[in-house]
Amino acid sequence: MIGFLHNGFNYVIPFLVILTVLVFVHEFGHYWVARRNGVRIEIFSIGFGPELFGWWDRAGTRWKFSAIPLGGYVKMFGDSDGSSLLPTAGIAGMAQAEREVSFHGKRLGQRAAIVAAGPAANFLFAVVVLAGLFMTWGQPFTPAEVGQVSPGSAAAQAGIVPGDVILGINGQPVRRFEDIQQAVRLNPGVKMTLVVKRDGQQLNLEATPTQTKMTDRFGNNYQVGLLGISRSGVEYIRRDPATAVLQAGAETWNLSVSTVTAVWQIAIGTRTTDELGGPLRIAQMSGEVAQGGVVAVLWFMAVLSINLGLINLFPIPVLDGGHLLFYAAEAIRGRPLGQRAQEYGFRIGLALVLTLMVFATWNDIVHLRIVEFVKGLVT
Repeated sequence: MIGFLHNGFNYVIPFLVILTVLVFVHEFGHYWVARRNGVRIEIFSIGFGPELFGWWDRAGTRWKFSAIPLGGYVKMFGDSDGSSLLPTAGIAGMAQAEREVSFHGKRLGQRAAIVAAGPAANFLFAVVVLAGLFMTWGQPFTPAEVGQVSPGSAAAQAGIVPGDVILGINGQPVRRFEDIQQAVRLNPGVKMTLVVKRDGQQLNLEATPTQTKMTDRFGNNYQVGLLGISRSGVEYIRRDPATAVLQAGAETWNLSVSTVTAVWQIAIGTRTTDELGGPLRIAQMSGEVAQGGVVAVLWFMAVLSINLGLINLFPIPVLDGGHLLFYAAEAIRGRPLGQRAQEYGFRIGLALVLTLMVFATWNDIVHLRIVEFVKGLVT
């Protein structure tokens, strides 16, 4: 905690740089698709609140950096605010030329595409970054061969021995050791069926990963499943461009599934809410990762970009997923939801998001022992 405060500059700068890039990517997705569909963009803002500095482009868009750097927005012509959820009160009285460049004057499919473009840009960014890493640095690819088995572990009890090659888990194929780690870590205490190759023969074994509390290098505690096996070695394989893109897409999908699974486990109570982190913990992780070099930072940005895309797809009004939920209702009903229904949805969604942010920030404060630090200063 003391190190975090004393070296705040080393944490804040990487955090702001990483967050600014990811927010720009997200908002540029909205901006680019909106412009392609003939929507006039009034403001492109990195951050919220009062403007720090900015400039006008030839299309009449104000590009600016604002005082609170925790997000951003694109305000389109006809919006009442930066959320693009509610049209201005006078949209019905707009001239035809104005309606043609208004977000809310566009067809349902166009509006949905503009909204979905933000998260899509985050996923695309992750694929591009990972593909670049796989072509230059190499993709972690370790054969799914068991190197060692810990005595008394779940693997030992299941009959797994060194030299076994794990081919599948619960009907899903396993191609590398990282696939085993991903499947096992998310299923502590859940019985799994493993297909193992031993001496040219395939065996079906059952193992129940041991629920284990682990602490990562950032000090975060997690409940994970462990079999008690180690890999036989670590390899990095450089990919050609086509393979790199395919593998990056697969990695992005796997990371997305893992994140959604973890969120679901938190929601149903099988995973502790202590794992939820907010801006303080992200800042801490950004500073730590920055010390690991460019490759570590790019990996972190790819993972964070995927998380940003997923969070924005949650069906909560004020988030992109909430907009898409309203558009789905509009498609079913044949007309938009009423103004009052949208306003109530917006308020509920805003309350949910703010509650989650407060909860996550409190987790950060507890995790970083800020309260204890302050008490120590005054006592």
